Amino acid sequence: MPTPPVFDGHNDTLLDLYLPQRGAGRSFFERGESGHIDLPRAREGGFGGGFFAVFVPPARALPSDMAVVQTGAGVEVPLPSPLDPVYARTVANGMTALLFRLEAEADGALKVVRTAAELGACLDGGTLAAILHFEGAEAIDPELDSLEVLYQAGLRSLGPVWSRPNLFAHGVPFAFPGSPDTGPGLTGLGRDLVRACNRLGVMIDLSHLNEQGFWDVAALSDAPLVATHSNVHAICPVTRNLTDRQLDAIRESDGMVGLNFAVAFLREDGDRNPDTPLETMVRHVEYLVDRLGIDRVGLGSDFDGAMIPREIGDVTGLPKLLAALGAHGYDEESLAKLAHRNWLRVLSLTWKE
Repeated sequence: MPTPPVFDGHNDTLLDLYLPQRGAGRSFFERGESGHIDLPRAREGGFGGGFFAVFVPPARALPSDMAVVQTGAGVEVPLPSPLDPVYARTVANGMTALLFRLEAEADGALKVVRTAAELGACLDGGTLAAILHFEGAEAIDPELDSLEVLYQAGLRSLGPVWSRPNLFAHGVPFAFPGSPDTGPGLTGLGRDLVRACNRLGVMIDLSHLNEQGFWDVAALSDAPLVATHSNVHAICPVTRNLTDRQLDAIRESDGMVGLNFAVAFLREDGDRNPDTPLETMVRHVEYLVDRLGIDRVGLGSDFDGAMIPREIGDVTGLPKLLAALGAHGYDEESLAKLAHRNWLRVLSLTWKE
């Protein structure tokens, strides 16, 4: 069975390349041993592209450096304070510029896509397709002027929050076990942001919103509900995963969910253990397909931003996951939907062009 190209719902490769302490100076254009994605390994793994996230880390510590606190009930990760907006804009501008520099240096091998037609052409032609995505809206001003500018530059996907609070919403903190219902949802400015994204055709990513924020977006938005990199709460009861009720709302909106490869969001015990079998990933996919339908499930790896199963390793391991899904009965058409067609479908419904 031929392996379809994979279009992926989330990666943090820009952060890895932007910060020397993360990427250790690695090149996107040379095959490396560190990180999860570079162009040679992407080609080897059949990676057709994805959402390239602009994530502004805390000024003093990266999320991966934050201590995991053991509690009587499980684990919690203390979250940093809200970001200084000047710092947030500076870093976001730098990471956005980095993506455009990669496009310019790629000599046609990478394209920042702005329409569903461009995405489809890249997948058909073997050009790596990148969607500019903001993971957290800290770099956007209260008047939303910068949203208009960023849209013209190429922004086509936005998560109102990472897991910390900002002007627009409250993110869900990391805790296991725990409910995503952790506090208030959208602010008044957050509601304005949702309406503006709908008007422009910017996809809204629900992955880091807490449950109330999810329902606030569901009540306001006229676009399909999408969680680019989240898993099943009924299997792994971490706060970042989606409840059955949330999954039902996504199905009713004709949206979709991208499977997150982070082991702590996959395993029933919530453990950060890279020796997590592919079977665990397949179990989440099967649950999502049963709940949402085969047209509403994709992949959202969190490459370069999470500890993933050792058996996957990096982007070159994608064919192993597709093979495991094929061994569980997914035929060629279903695998193509899970690999990229469902992303193309939901973006065609969301984007204005």
